[in-house]
Amino acid sequence: MTVAEVVSLLSILYGVALIYVPAALILAGLMGVVAAERKLAPRRSTHRKGAPS
Repeated sequence: MTVAEVVSLLSILYGVALIYVPAALILAGLMGVVAAERKLAPRRSTHRKGAPS
């Protein structure tokens, strides 16, 4: 994730926490799961073997 993505997600999380803390904790858990899935997902290559250049 880029720095801009992290900053925007943290600001959203902070805004939710100002209203209702348990909802912010649930949202933080979901965002953690999504971040872990993105990190562990295999990268798709745009270069295919045998494709004409």
